[in-house]
Amino acid sequence: MSEELKPETPEVVDGEAEATEEEPIKQRKNGLYPGLSDELAENMKSGWADTELHGLEPIAQAEHTAARRAALSARFPGERLVVPAGNLKTRSNDTEYAFRASTEYAYLTGDQTQDGVLVLEPTESGHDATVYLLPRSNRENGEFWLDGQGELWVGRRHSLTEAEQLLGLPAKDVRELPKALREATGRVRNVRGHDAGIEAALADKTTAETDEELRVYLSEARVVKDEFEIGELQKAVDSTVRGFEDVVKVLDKAEATSERYLEGTFFLRARVEGNDIGYGSICAAGPHATTLHWVRNDGAVRSGDLLLLDAGVETHTLYTADVTRTLPINGTFSPLQKKIYDAVYEAQEAGIAAVKPGASYRDFHEAAQRVLAEKLVEWGLVEGPAERVLELGLQRRWTLHGTGHMLGLDVHDCAAARREAYADGVLEPGVCLTVEPGLYFQADDLTVPEEYRGIGVRIEDDILVTEDGNRNLSAALPRRSDEVEAWMAATRAAE
Repeated sequence: MSEELKPETPEVVDGEAEATEEEPIKQRKNGLYPGLSDELAENMKSGWADTELHGLEPIAQAEHTAARRAALSARFPGERLVVPAGNLKTRSNDTEYAFRASTEYAYLTGDQTQDGVLVLEPTESGHDATVYLLPRSNRENGEFWLDGQGELWVGRRHSLTEAEQLLGLPAKDVRELPKALREATGRVRNVRGHDAGIEAALADKTTAETDEELRVYLSEARVVKDEFEIGELQKAVDSTVRGFEDVVKVLDKAEATSERYLEGTFFLRARVEGNDIGYGSICAAGPHATTLHWVRNDGAVRSGDLLLLDAGVETHTLYTADVTRTLPINGTFSPLQKKIYDAVYEAQEAGIAAVKPGASYRDFHEAAQRVLAEKLVEWGLVEGPAERVLELGLQRRWTLHGTGHMLGLDVHDCAAARREAYADGVLEPGVCLTVEPGLYFQADDLTVPEEYRGIGVRIEDDILVTEDGNRNLSAALPRRSDEVEAWMAATRAAE
Protein backbone atom coordinates (compact mmCIF):
# COMPACT_ATOMS: atom_id res chain seq x y z
CA MET A 1 0.00 0.00 0.00
CA SER A 2 1.46 3.32 -1.07
CA GLU A 3 1.89 5.78 1.78
CA GLU A 4 4.37 8.43 0.77
CA LEU A 5 1.85 11.14 -0.06
CA LYS A 6 -1.36 9.87 1.48
CA PRO A 7 -2.38 12.22 4.32
CA GLU A 8 -4.33 11.43 7.41
CA THR A 9 -8.06 11.33 6.83
CA PRO A 10 -9.63 14.59 8.05
CA GLU A 11 -11.16 14.45 11.47
CA VAL A 12 -14.92 14.10 11.51
CA VAL A 13 -17.11 15.99 13.95
CA ASP A 14 -20.81 15.12 14.07
CA GLY A 15 -20.47 13.50 10.67
CA GLU A 16 -18.96 16.64 9.04
CA ALA A 17 -15.45 16.59 7.57
CA GLU A 18 -13.37 19.50 8.83
CA ALA A 19 -11.34 19.73 5.63
CA THR A 20 -12.44 22.82 3.69
CA GLU A 21 -10.78 25.42 1.51
CA GLU A 22 -10.28 27.52 4.64
CA GLU A 23 -8.72 24.70 6.65
CA PRO A 24 -6.12 22.74 4.67
CA ILE A 25 -6.32 18.98 4.52
CA LYS A 26 -4.05 17.45 7.14
CA GLN A 27 -0.86 15.80 5.93
CA ARG A 28 0.48 12.48 7.19
CA LYS A 29 2.72 13.03 10.20
CA ASN A 30 5.60 11.08 8.72
CA GLY A 31 4.89 11.62 5.04
CA LEU A 32 7.84 12.18 2.75
CA TYR A 33 6.30 15.32 1.28
CA PRO A 34 6.19 17.84 4.16
CA GLY A 35 4.49 20.57 2.19
CA LEU A 36 2.56 21.50 -0.93
CA SER A 37 3.69 24.27 -3.24
CA ASP A 38 1.19 26.78 -4.56
CA GLU A 39 2.27 25.84 -8.07
CA LEU A 40 1.51 22.15 -7.59
CA ALA A 41 -1.80 22.90 -5.88
CA GLU A 42 -2.84 25.08 -8.81
CA ASN A 43 -1.62 22.53 -11.35
CA MET A 44 -3.74 19.77 -9.83
CA LYS A 45 -6.93 21.82 -10.19
CA SER A 46 -7.05 21.71 -13.96
CA GLY A 47 -6.48 19.49 -16.95
CA TRP A 48 -8.99 16.81 -16.00
CA ALA A 49 -11.64 15.43 -18.37
CA ASP A 50 -15.33 15.59 -17.52
CA THR A 51 -16.23 12.07 -16.31
CA GLU A 52 -19.88 12.63 -15.39
CA LEU A 53 -22.00 9.62 -16.36
CA HIS A 54 -25.28 10.24 -18.16
CA GLY A 55 -28.41 8.23 -18.90
CA LEU A 56 -27.87 5.72 -16.10
CA GLU A 57 -30.53 3.07 -15.62
CA PRO A 58 -32.03 2.53 -12.13
CA ILE A 59 -30.56 -0.34 -10.15
CA ALA A 60 -32.41 -3.64 -10.43
CA GLN A 61 -34.12 -3.35 -7.03
CA ALA A 62 -35.17 0.31 -7.32
CA GLU A 63 -38.85 -0.58 -7.74
CA HIS A 64 -38.71 -2.82 -4.69
CA THR A 65 -36.85 -0.34 -2.49
CA ALA A 66 -39.50 2.27 -3.35
CA ALA A 67 -42.24 -0.12 -2.22
CA ARG A 68 -40.35 -0.82 1.01
CA ARG A 69 -40.03 2.91 1.73
CA ALA A 70 -43.75 3.37 1.06
CA ALA A 71 -44.57 0.67 3.62
CA LEU A 72 -42.20 2.30 6.12
CA SER A 73 -43.86 5.68 5.53
CA ALA A 74 -47.30 4.21 6.18
CA ARG A 75 -46.12 2.64 9.45
CA PHE A 76 -44.73 5.89 10.94
CA PRO A 77 -46.87 8.78 9.61
CA GLY A 78 -45.85 12.29 10.61
CA GLU A 79 -42.41 11.29 11.89
CA ARG A 80 -38.96 12.02 10.49
CA LEU A 81 -37.15 8.71 9.89
CA VAL A 82 -33.36 8.50 9.67
CA VAL A 83 -31.55 5.37 8.45
CA PRO A 84 -27.74 5.59 8.19
CA ALA A 85 -25.45 3.34 6.15
CA GLY A 86 -22.64 3.63 8.67
CA ASN A 87 -19.02 4.76 8.54
CA LEU A 88 -15.67 3.14 7.98
CA LYS A 89 -14.23 1.27 10.95
CA THR A 90 -10.52 1.33 11.70
CA ARG A 91 -8.76 -2.02 11.57
CA SER A 92 -5.36 -0.72 12.64
CA ASN A 93 -3.83 2.76 12.64
CA ASP A 94 -4.89 4.21 9.26
CA THR A 95 -6.22 1.06 7.59
CA GLU A 96 -9.92 0.29 7.62
CA TYR A 97 -12.12 -2.76 7.38
CA ALA A 98 -13.90 -3.20 4.09
CA PHE A 99 -17.11 -1.20 4.33
CA ARG A 100 -20.45 -2.97 4.48
CA ALA A 101 -23.57 -0.79 4.52
CA SER A 102 -26.07 -1.37 7.30
CA THR A 103 -28.73 -3.89 6.43
CA GLU A 104 -31.57 -1.44 7.06
CA TYR A 105 -30.05 1.19 4.75
CA ALA A 106 -29.29 -1.30 1.97
CA TYR A 107 -32.81 -2.75 2.23
CA LEU A 108 -34.45 0.65 1.77
CA THR A 109 -32.14 2.18 -0.84
CA GLY A 110 -30.06 -0.48 -2.60
CA ASP A 111 -27.08 1.82 -2.03
CA GLN A 112 -23.92 0.55 -0.35
CA THR A 113 -21.73 3.62 0.05
CA GLN A 114 -20.16 4.67 3.33
CA ASP A 115 -21.56 7.65 5.25
CA GLY A 116 -24.85 7.55 3.35
CA VAL A 117 -28.06 8.39 5.21
CA LEU A 118 -31.67 7.93 4.12
CA VAL A 119 -34.07 10.50 5.53
CA LEU A 120 -37.85 10.36 5.21
CA GLU A 121 -39.32 13.80 5.86
CA PRO A 122 -42.99 13.78 6.88
CA THR A 123 -45.53 15.50 4.63
CA GLU A 124 -49.30 15.78 4.66
CA SER A 125 -49.56 12.80 2.30
CA GLY A 126 -46.76 10.63 3.69
CA HIS A 127 -43.02 11.25 3.40
CA ASP A 128 -40.48 12.70 1.01
CA ALA A 129 -37.42 10.44 0.87
CA THR A 130 -33.93 11.83 0.29
CA VAL A 131 -30.62 10.00 0.32
CA TYR A 132 -27.70 12.00 1.70
CA LEU A 133 -24.34 10.99 0.24
CA LEU A 134 -20.78 12.18 -0.10
CA PRO A 135 -20.52 13.93 -3.49
CA ARG A 136 -17.61 13.58 -5.88
CA SER A 137 -14.25 14.55 -4.40
CA ASN A 138 -13.57 18.29 -4.49
CA ARG A 139 -10.98 19.25 -7.10
CA GLU A 140 -10.64 22.86 -6.00
CA ASN A 141 -9.31 22.21 -2.50
CA GLY A 142 -7.23 19.13 -3.41
CA GLU A 143 -9.48 16.68 -1.60
CA PHE A 144 -9.53 14.31 -4.58
CA TRP A 145 -5.79 13.59 -4.34
CA LEU A 146 -4.79 14.65 -0.83
CA ASP A 147 -7.62 13.32 1.34
CA GLY A 148 -7.27 9.74 2.55
CA GLN A 149 -10.73 9.05 1.10
CA GLY A 150 -10.19 11.10 -2.04
CA GLU A 151 -10.96 9.36 -5.30
CA LEU A 152 -7.34 9.06 -6.41
CA TRP A 153 -6.77 6.99 -3.28
CA VAL A 154 -9.89 4.88 -2.98
CA GLY A 155 -11.71 5.29 -6.30
CA ARG A 156 -14.36 7.43 -7.88
CA ARG A 157 -17.67 8.06 -6.15
CA HIS A 158 -20.91 8.65 -7.99
CA SER A 159 -21.96 12.25 -8.27
CA LEU A 160 -25.22 13.18 -6.57
CA THR A 161 -26.89 13.43 -9.97
CA GLU A 162 -25.69 9.95 -10.90
CA ALA A 163 -26.90 8.60 -7.57
CA GLU A 164 -30.35 10.04 -8.17
CA GLN A 165 -30.59 8.22 -11.50
CA LEU A 166 -29.42 4.92 -10.01
CA LEU A 167 -31.44 4.92 -6.79
CA GLY A 168 -34.57 6.74 -7.96
CA LEU A 169 -34.24 9.19 -5.07
CA PRO A 170 -33.29 12.85 -4.63
CA ALA A 171 -29.69 13.03 -3.39
CA LYS A 172 -28.04 15.73 -1.30
CA ASP A 173 -24.66 16.33 0.29
CA VAL A 174 -24.46 14.35 3.54
CA ARG A 175 -22.10 16.91 5.07
CA GLU A 176 -25.06 19.28 5.31
CA LEU A 177 -27.24 16.78 7.16
CA PRO A 178 -26.05 16.98 10.79
CA LYS A 179 -26.77 20.71 10.95
CA ALA A 180 -30.22 20.19 9.40
CA LEU A 181 -31.01 17.42 11.88
CA ARG A 182 -29.91 19.53 14.85
CA GLU A 183 -32.31 22.26 13.72
CA ALA A 184 -35.19 19.90 12.91
CA THR A 185 -38.39 19.90 14.95
CA GLY A 186 -41.00 17.25 15.47
CA ARG A 187 -40.75 13.56 16.27
CA VAL A 188 -37.70 11.72 14.92
CA ARG A 189 -36.66 8.07 14.83
CA ASN A 190 -33.16 6.85 13.99
CA VAL A 191 -31.65 3.42 13.42
CA ARG A 192 -28.91 3.47 16.03
CA GLY A 193 -25.51 1.82 16.09
CA HIS A 194 -24.24 2.82 12.66
CA ASP A 195 -23.33 6.52 12.65
CA ALA A 196 -22.17 8.28 15.81
CA GLY A 197 -22.26 11.70 14.16
CA ILE A 198 -25.92 11.34 13.21
CA GLU A 199 -26.76 10.08 16.68
CA ALA A 200 -25.01 13.08 18.23
CA ALA A 201 -27.01 15.45 16.01
CA LEU A 202 -30.22 13.78 17.18
CA ALA A 203 -29.22 13.36 20.81
CA ASP A 204 -32.05 15.52 22.20
CA LYS A 205 -34.67 14.43 19.66
CA THR A 206 -34.89 10.63 19.90
CA THR A 207 -35.28 7.99 22.59
CA ALA A 208 -33.85 4.50 22.73
CA GLU A 209 -37.35 3.05 22.94
CA THR A 210 -38.76 4.75 19.85
CA ASP A 211 -35.58 4.14 17.86
CA GLU A 212 -35.78 0.46 18.73
CA GLU A 213 -39.35 0.34 17.42
CA LEU A 214 -38.04 1.50 14.05
CA ARG A 215 -35.30 -1.15 14.04
CA VAL A 216 -37.79 -3.85 14.99
CA TYR A 217 -40.17 -2.81 12.23
CA LEU A 218 -37.41 -2.94 9.61
CA SER A 219 -36.38 -6.37 10.85
CA GLU A 220 -39.92 -7.72 10.63
CA ALA A 221 -40.44 -6.15 7.20
CA ARG A 222 -37.74 -8.50 5.88
CA VAL A 223 -39.41 -11.70 7.11
CA VAL A 224 -41.24 -12.21 3.80
CA LYS A 225 -38.93 -11.82 0.82
CA ASP A 226 -40.05 -10.17 -2.40
CA GLU A 227 -39.34 -11.50 -5.88
CA PHE A 228 -36.04 -9.63 -6.18
CA GLU A 229 -34.77 -10.93 -2.86
CA ILE A 230 -35.64 -14.53 -3.70
CA GLY A 231 -33.74 -14.22 -6.95
CA GLU A 232 -30.69 -12.84 -5.15
CA LEU A 233 -30.79 -15.61 -2.56
CA GLN A 234 -30.85 -18.19 -5.33
CA LYS A 235 -27.83 -16.51 -6.95
CA ALA A 236 -26.01 -16.63 -3.62
CA VAL A 237 -26.81 -20.31 -3.19
CA ASP A 238 -25.78 -21.20 -6.74
CA SER A 239 -22.39 -19.55 -6.25
CA THR A 240 -22.04 -21.30 -2.92
CA VAL A 241 -22.64 -24.67 -4.55
CA ARG A 242 -19.81 -23.94 -6.97
CA GLY A 243 -17.64 -22.90 -4.04
CA PHE A 244 -18.23 -26.25 -2.35
CA GLU A 245 -17.22 -28.00 -5.56
CA ASP A 246 -14.03 -25.92 -5.59
CA VAL A 247 -13.23 -27.08 -2.05
CA VAL A 248 -13.73 -30.76 -2.86
CA LYS A 249 -11.27 -30.43 -5.75
CA VAL A 250 -8.46 -29.19 -3.49
CA LEU A 251 -8.84 -31.45 -0.45
CA ASP A 252 -5.48 -33.03 -1.26
CA LYS A 253 -3.81 -29.60 -1.18
CA ALA A 254 -5.50 -28.85 2.13
CA GLU A 255 -4.10 -32.09 3.55
CA ALA A 256 -0.65 -30.78 2.68
CA THR A 257 -1.33 -27.40 4.30
CA SER A 258 -4.32 -26.69 6.58
CA GLU A 259 -7.98 -25.74 6.79
CA ARG A 260 -6.98 -22.28 5.57
CA TYR A 261 -6.44 -23.65 2.07
CA LEU A 262 -10.12 -24.53 2.03
CA GLU A 263 -11.09 -21.15 3.46
CA GLY A 264 -9.09 -19.36 0.78
CA THR A 265 -10.49 -21.56 -1.97
CA PHE A 266 -14.08 -20.77 -1.07
CA PHE A 267 -13.27 -17.09 -0.59
CA LEU A 268 -11.96 -16.91 -4.15
CA ARG A 269 -15.33 -18.07 -5.50
CA ALA A 270 -17.16 -15.58 -3.25
CA ARG A 271 -15.06 -12.65 -4.45
CA VAL A 272 -15.15 -13.62 -8.12
CA GLU A 273 -18.91 -14.17 -8.30
CA GLY A 274 -20.17 -12.00 -5.45
CA ASN A 275 -19.28 -9.23 -3.06
CA ASP A 276 -17.76 -11.31 -0.28
CA ILE A 277 -18.48 -14.20 2.02
CA GLY A 278 -21.66 -13.63 4.01
CA TYR A 279 -19.96 -14.64 7.28
CA GLY A 280 -16.68 -16.16 8.39
CA SER A 281 -16.33 -19.52 6.67
CA ILE A 282 -16.28 -22.53 8.99
CA CYS A 283 -13.76 -25.02 7.59
CA ALA A 284 -13.67 -27.48 10.47
CA ALA A 285 -11.78 -30.72 10.00
CA GLY A 286 -11.67 -33.61 12.46
CA PRO A 287 -12.54 -32.63 16.05
CA HIS A 288 -12.85 -28.97 15.08
CA ALA A 289 -16.21 -29.93 13.55
CA THR A 290 -17.60 -30.15 17.08
CA THR A 291 -16.98 -26.40 17.60
CA LEU A 292 -20.05 -24.70 16.19
CA HIS A 293 -18.39 -21.55 14.89
CA TRP A 294 -14.85 -22.71 14.20
CA VAL A 295 -13.46 -19.85 12.10
CA ARG A 296 -9.78 -20.01 13.07
CA ASN A 297 -9.35 -22.53 10.26
CA ASP A 298 -5.76 -23.27 11.18
CA GLY A 299 -6.03 -26.99 11.84
CA ALA A 300 -4.85 -30.08 10.02
CA VAL A 301 -6.91 -31.77 7.31
CA ARG A 302 -6.44 -35.53 7.58
CA SER A 303 -7.64 -38.45 5.50
CA GLY A 304 -10.15 -40.49 7.48
CA ASP A 305 -11.59 -37.47 9.28
CA LEU A 306 -14.69 -35.49 8.41
CA LEU A 307 -14.71 -31.90 7.14
CA LEU A 308 -17.61 -29.70 8.26
CA LEU A 309 -17.82 -26.88 5.75
CA ASP A 310 -20.29 -24.10 6.61
CA ALA A 311 -20.00 -21.22 4.15
CA GLY A 312 -22.01 -18.80 2.04
CA VAL A 313 -21.42 -16.40 -0.82
CA GLU A 314 -22.77 -12.87 -0.42
CA THR A 315 -24.06 -11.38 -3.68
CA HIS A 316 -23.21 -7.92 -4.96
CA THR A 317 -26.55 -6.80 -3.48
CA LEU A 318 -25.54 -8.23 -0.06
CA TYR A 319 -27.88 -11.26 0.12
CA THR A 320 -26.14 -14.30 1.53
CA ALA A 321 -26.42 -18.05 1.33
CA ASP A 322 -25.73 -20.27 4.35
CA VAL A 323 -25.03 -23.90 3.49
CA THR A 324 -23.29 -26.70 5.39
CA ARG A 325 -22.05 -30.08 4.27
CA THR A 326 -20.07 -32.60 6.27
CA LEU A 327 -17.73 -34.46 3.94
CA PRO A 328 -15.41 -37.46 4.37
CA ILE A 329 -12.00 -36.06 3.51
CA ASN A 330 -10.93 -39.26 1.77
CA GLY A 331 -14.25 -39.49 -0.05
CA THR A 332 -15.79 -42.36 1.90
CA PHE A 333 -17.62 -42.37 5.24
CA SER A 334 -16.50 -44.91 7.83
CA PRO A 335 -19.34 -47.07 9.23
CA LEU A 336 -19.63 -44.93 12.41
CA GLN A 337 -19.35 -41.65 10.51
CA LYS A 338 -22.08 -42.85 8.16
CA LYS A 339 -24.33 -43.87 11.06
CA ILE A 340 -24.08 -40.44 12.65
CA TYR A 341 -24.35 -38.64 9.30
CA ASP A 342 -27.43 -40.61 8.27
CA ALA A 343 -29.11 -39.77 11.59
CA VAL A 344 -28.55 -36.05 10.97
CA TYR A 345 -29.79 -36.45 7.40
CA GLU A 346 -32.96 -38.16 8.64
CA ALA A 347 -33.48 -35.33 11.12
CA GLN A 348 -33.00 -32.74 8.39
CA GLU A 349 -35.48 -34.52 6.13
CA ALA A 350 -38.06 -34.38 8.93
CA GLY A 351 -37.31 -30.70 9.49
CA ILE A 352 -37.60 -29.75 5.83
CA ALA A 353 -40.89 -31.64 5.53
CA ALA A 354 -42.31 -29.47 8.32
CA VAL A 355 -41.59 -26.22 6.44
CA LYS A 356 -44.84 -25.14 4.78
CA PRO A 357 -47.27 -22.22 4.86
CA GLY A 358 -49.44 -22.17 7.96
CA ALA A 359 -47.00 -24.22 10.02
CA SER A 360 -45.61 -22.82 13.23
CA TYR A 361 -42.07 -21.50 12.76
CA ARG A 362 -40.68 -23.88 15.37
CA ASP A 363 -42.26 -27.01 13.84
CA PHE A 364 -39.19 -27.79 11.74
CA HIS A 365 -36.95 -27.50 14.79
CA GLU A 366 -39.11 -29.81 16.88
CA ALA A 367 -39.39 -32.36 14.07
CA ALA A 368 -35.64 -32.55 13.64
CA GLN A 369 -34.92 -32.63 17.37
CA ARG A 370 -37.32 -35.54 17.84
CA VAL A 371 -35.43 -37.65 15.32
CA LEU A 372 -32.10 -36.86 16.96
CA ALA A 373 -33.46 -37.62 20.43
CA GLU A 374 -34.74 -40.97 19.21
CA LYS A 375 -31.33 -41.81 17.72
CA LEU A 376 -29.52 -40.91 20.93
CA VAL A 377 -31.87 -43.18 22.88
CA GLU A 378 -31.48 -45.96 20.30
CA TRP A 379 -27.70 -45.78 20.56
CA GLY A 380 -27.84 -45.95 24.35
CA LEU A 381 -26.28 -42.53 24.88
CA VAL A 382 -29.17 -41.18 26.93
CA GLU A 383 -31.98 -42.83 28.87
CA GLY A 384 -35.34 -42.75 27.07
CA PRO A 385 -38.02 -42.51 26.12
CA ALA A 386 -37.53 -39.73 23.54
CA GLU A 387 -40.41 -37.73 25.05
CA ARG A 388 -38.54 -37.55 28.34
CA VAL A 389 -35.34 -36.52 26.59
CA LEU A 390 -37.10 -33.73 24.71
CA GLU A 391 -39.03 -32.51 27.75
CA LEU A 392 -35.82 -32.17 29.75
CA GLY A 393 -33.76 -30.98 26.78
CA LEU A 394 -31.18 -33.70 27.39
CA GLN A 395 -30.44 -34.08 23.66
CA ARG A 396 -28.92 -30.60 23.70
CA ARG A 397 -25.65 -31.96 25.11
CA TRP A 398 -25.02 -33.28 21.59
CA THR A 399 -27.30 -31.14 19.38
CA LEU A 400 -26.38 -27.81 21.01
CA HIS A 401 -28.06 -25.27 18.73
CA GLY A 402 -31.43 -24.45 17.24
CA THR A 403 -32.26 -26.13 13.95
CA GLY A 404 -32.29 -23.01 11.80
CA HIS A 405 -32.85 -19.29 11.35
CA MET A 406 -34.14 -16.80 8.83
CA LEU A 407 -31.89 -15.83 5.97
CA GLY A 408 -31.55 -12.74 3.79
CA LEU A 409 -29.41 -9.61 3.85
CA ASP A 410 -28.03 -10.91 7.13
CA VAL A 411 -27.03 -14.52 7.60
CA HIS A 412 -29.15 -14.44 10.77
CA ASP A 413 -31.76 -12.21 9.21
CA CYS A 414 -34.62 -10.43 10.98
CA ALA A 415 -32.89 -10.90 14.33
CA ALA A 416 -34.50 -7.82 15.93
CA ALA A 417 -38.04 -8.99 15.15
CA ARG A 418 -40.45 -9.63 18.01
CA ARG A 419 -40.76 -13.27 19.05
CA GLU A 420 -44.38 -13.36 17.92
CA ALA A 421 -43.27 -12.37 14.43
CA TYR A 422 -40.38 -14.83 14.32
CA ALA A 423 -39.75 -17.77 16.67
CA ASP A 424 -43.37 -17.91 17.84
CA GLY A 425 -44.78 -16.94 14.45
CA VAL A 426 -46.35 -18.80 11.53
CA LEU A 427 -44.67 -19.51 8.21
CA GLU A 428 -46.00 -17.92 5.04
CA PRO A 429 -44.89 -17.93 1.40
CA GLY A 430 -41.75 -15.87 0.88
CA VAL A 431 -40.09 -16.75 4.18
CA CYS A 432 -36.56 -18.09 3.67
CA LEU A 433 -34.88 -20.05 6.44
CA THR A 434 -32.17 -22.60 7.06
CA VAL A 435 -32.72 -26.15 8.28
CA GLU A 436 -29.49 -27.33 9.90
CA PRO A 437 -29.62 -30.09 12.53
CA GLY A 438 -26.36 -31.42 13.88
CA LEU A 439 -24.77 -33.90 16.25
CA TYR A 440 -21.52 -33.03 17.99
CA PHE A 441 -19.54 -35.42 20.14
CA GLN A 442 -16.80 -33.45 21.86
CA ALA A 443 -13.32 -34.91 22.01
CA ASP A 444 -13.42 -34.79 25.83
CA ASP A 445 -16.97 -36.13 26.31
CA LEU A 446 -16.61 -39.14 28.59
CA THR A 447 -20.36 -39.93 28.44
CA VAL A 448 -20.08 -41.40 24.93
CA PRO A 449 -17.98 -44.29 23.60
CA GLU A 450 -14.46 -43.31 22.66
CA GLU A 451 -15.02 -43.90 18.95
CA TYR A 452 -17.72 -41.20 18.88
CA ARG A 453 -15.47 -38.53 20.37
CA GLY A 454 -14.33 -35.81 18.00
CA ILE A 455 -17.04 -36.43 15.40
CA GLY A 456 -19.25 -33.50 14.42
CA VAL A 457 -21.89 -33.54 11.68
CA ARG A 458 -24.15 -30.75 10.43
CA ILE A 459 -26.21 -30.59 7.25
CA GLU A 460 -27.72 -27.24 6.31
CA ASP A 461 -29.87 -26.10 3.41
CA ASP A 462 -31.64 -22.87 2.51
CA ILE A 463 -35.39 -23.42 2.29
CA LEU A 464 -37.97 -21.07 0.75
CA VAL A 465 -41.60 -21.36 1.87
CA THR A 466 -43.83 -21.56 -1.20
CA GLU A 467 -47.60 -21.48 -1.74
CA ASP A 468 -47.81 -25.27 -1.65
CA GLY A 469 -44.89 -26.28 0.56
CA ASN A 470 -41.22 -25.38 0.20
CA ARG A 471 -38.33 -25.24 -2.22
CA ASN A 472 -34.79 -26.22 -1.32
CA LEU A 473 -32.68 -23.47 -2.89
CA SER A 474 -29.52 -25.53 -2.30
CA ALA A 475 -30.86 -28.84 -3.62
CA ALA A 476 -28.10 -28.93 -6.27
CA LEU A 477 -25.66 -29.92 -3.53
CA PRO A 478 -26.06 -33.63 -2.63
CA ARG A 479 -27.09 -34.48 0.95
CA ARG A 480 -27.66 -38.24 1.26
CA SER A 481 -24.48 -40.04 2.32
CA ASP A 482 -24.18 -42.26 -0.77
CA GLU A 483 -24.89 -39.29 -3.04
CA VAL A 484 -22.25 -37.23 -1.24
CA GLU A 485 -19.64 -39.93 -1.83
CA ALA A 486 -20.59 -40.24 -5.51
CA TRP A 487 -20.58 -36.45 -5.96
CA MET A 488 -17.14 -36.13 -4.36
CA ALA A 489 -15.74 -38.88 -6.58
CA ALA A 490 -17.20 -37.33 -9.74
CA THR A 491 -16.03 -33.83 -8.78
CA ARG A 492 -12.48 -34.99 -8.14
CA ALA A 493 -12.43 -36.98 -11.37
CA ALA A 494 -13.51 -33.92 -13.34
CA GLU A 495 -10.49 -31.85 -12.29
